[in-house]
Amino acid sequence: MDKPKKRHVFLKLLLLLALICAVLVYDSNNRLVTDVFSLGNERLPEDLEGLRIVHLSDLHARSFGKDNEKLISAIADARPDIICITGDLVDKDQARQEGYVRQLMAAITQIAPVYFVSGNHDWAVGWARELFDVLREYGVTVLRNEYVTYGRGDDYIVIAGMDDPNGLRDQKTPAKVVEEIRRDHPGKYILMLYHRDTELAMWADLGVDAVLCGHAHGGLIRLPFTDGLVAPGQGLFPTWTAGIYTRDATQMLVSRGFTGSHGVPRLFNNPELVLAVLERQPSA
Repeated sequence: MDKPKKRHVFLKLLLLLALICAVLVYDSNNRLVTDVFSLGNERLPEDLEGLRIVHLSDLHARSFGKDNEKLISAIADARPDIICITGDLVDKDQARQEGYVRQLMAAITQIAPVYFVSGNHDWAVGWARELFDVLREYGVTVLRNEYVTYGRGDDYIVIAGMDDPNGLRDQKTPAKVVEEIRRDHPGKYILMLYHRDTELAMWADLGVDAVLCGHAHGGLIRLPFTDGLVAPGQGLFPTWTAGIYTRDATQMLVSRGFTGSHGVPRLFNNPELVLAVLERQPSA
């Protein structure tokens, strides 16, 4: 084969490789997937067996389809009993996204009760208190270092939520909140909502049953045998980025979220809607 033909073949292969890479990057950043996880704990009340929780984290004001119809449809298709949002609903690097929040909340609060805790971006936007007020307008339970109970049948669990550390400096500590829960609801199952994914040891020490969180964006680029390549607060080759992590009797479920981070696209890491199903069995 002469040099011009070799060059021509090489260019074709290069273009094909570029096309494959472009398709992979587009798919990894735009095709929404729903992943189902079982959170098992023998302390779960029998009446709460099978509770379905849609877990959203790190939306960063991202829409899927016209008027966010693909995301809203995916949430409805998951048939949740409750919806939990663990922070970074909005993004500090975008213009004010109040319209986005109102449109999404108007839709999903018609599907199931919604619970929210703040993330670092929700504070960094500069209108956090107004954001919380907008959420409450739509009936969202905004948990700021506090807890509520959720009952079904003759029993209930405790749903607690902590503000992100980017919030107020004098906020109540997780230990104090758990102490109050133990005092007022001894022996009850605790579902904790928290934005950051690096505190499994703390939650285990406090005896929390299950934690929903995000923040890591799935490690951005997920290669085989890794938990992603980089994550906020964890740096290179992070430890907690997606799925269930267990310590003692505590399970922490980390959402991969919906966006990249600081302009870095995702790869092999599709936007993820998490469906957590509570089971009355020992954790794996």
